[in-house]
Amino acid sequence: MKEGLFFIFFLIVITSICDTVNQLFLKSAINSLSLSSPITVKKIIKFLIDLVRVPRVWISFFFSVLSLCIWLFVLSRVDLNFAFSIDSMTYIFIACGSKFILKEKVGLKRWSGTVFIIIGIILVSLS
Repeated sequence: MKEGLFFIFFLIVITSICDTVNQLFLKSAINSLSLSSPITVKKIIKFLIDLVRVPRVWISFFFSVLSLCIWLFVLSRVDLNFAFSIDSMTYIFIACGSKFILKEKVGLKRWSGTVFIIIGIILVSLS
């Protein structure tokens, strides 16, 4: 892999990590709140106001903006097809983060799909 392409690959990994951190913080923020039934407009508005007050939402927003800035730089350097294929690492990071950080169940089918994504990323990076 060329030196410049290795740097772009590194940046895409960083965007995938930022996107994963973003999603993990959002999920944990949502999990810390509840929206009881029956759902009304008043309850939804209160839920959104409570959500904005959770620091994890703002941390998530920071990682989202950081990811966007890096992603725009990456897109200015390589084809979208290449960048987006490599960015599929987010699915791998999300599966691992869901399992080990959020303690969610990740079944065999999902792990199998994750392995196929890894194979696809390797094939794309070699092309």
